[in-house]
This record gives sequence, structure tokens and C-alpha cells, in this order.
Amino acid sequence: MKVLPDTLEANPRLLDAASLQRTLKRLAHEVAERHTGGGAVLLAGVRSRGIQLAERLGAELRALGSDVALVAVDPRGYRDDVPRDATPRPALRAIGGGVVPPVSGAAVVVVDDVLFTGRTVRASIDALIAAGRPAVIEVLVLVDRGHRELPVRATYVGKNVPTAAGDRVAVRLLEVDGVDGAWLLRGAAV
Repeated sequence: MKVLPDTLEANPRLLDAASLQRTLKRLAHEVAERHTGGGAVLLAGVRSRGIQLAERLGAELRALGSDVALVAVDPRGYRDDVPRDATPRPALRAIGGGVVPPVSGAAVVVVDDVLFTGRTVRASIDALIAAGRPAVIEVLVLVDRGHRELPVRATYVGKNVPTAAGDRVAVRLLEVDGVDGAWLLRGAAV
């Protein structure tokens, strides 16, 4: 279900453009603090809005003097709750083109917009491990809404939002949707 920005405004706003930017800046500081002097951090943006969040975080981390590499993760071929495609697609690609940065030995931060059941994060981790053996894998999410089906926990959380099982959190980003923000859609069809 695609929610148009006009429809979003009728719902409670969790983050506006300014608070989203402040949250990303805080998260970048947390990542930089944890990874000082440890080499490059590989930000793995999960398709689709996790990619744009990883790009923004990468810019913030570079401004803090951190060495950052970016990769996009498409976990669809590694999910356990949907049928697998007959023709597997590559799970990793370099953000901005070029060669995919090495995963082996890297400090990887999986970046996603919303953490819900944990299945997307688990599939993303499987995709990364299939590409190499990271030194460490951490998870960064803009919004954690609870309701885990798997034992997955985010290392870095922008905002914790208690939700009902039928609710939905809609994150919209300027690069994709023309607006920055996050909204809580009560009782929305998932």
C-alpha cells in the first residue's frame, strides 16, 4: 500500500524534517564514538529507504572525520517469509556505482528505516555474511516499533515508538518521496 504525502498529514507525525536530521546527526555521533580508530565503517543500507539513510549517515560520519564505505543490501533473496525468486539477484551493490567494498573484516552497520519483526534485518545479515565474514555487524534504525518475531535488537535507535500490531510506521525521505518525516498510521493495512 503506497501512502501519499497528503494522506500522511492526517496521521500523528513521529519525526519532522528537522528532528529527522537531528536524529541522524546524533546516530552518526554514536557510530563514530564506537568506531574511533578502528578503520573504516561499512554502512549497509537496506533497500529501499535504508540506502538513502546510509548515504546521509555516511556524509555525517565523513564530516566527523570517519572513514566510511557504503553498500546497498537487497535482502529479498534471503527472506524466510516470502517465496524465493527463481533467478536470484545480487544482494549487494556499491552505492553510487563502482566496486562493492569488501565485507570480510569490516565493521558493518546495517541501516534501515523501521525495525519491526526483525526478518528484514536477519535477511540482510545473511546477505552480508554470504559476501564475506564481517568483523562485527551492528544494526542502526531510524524507528524501532517493537513486535519482534526474531531475536534481533538494534545497536543504534533513532526513536522507539510503541505501536499496536496493526499499526504501520511510514518513513518518507526527500530523495525518494519529496518530503522528510515519519508518521504513525494507526490500524493501517500492512
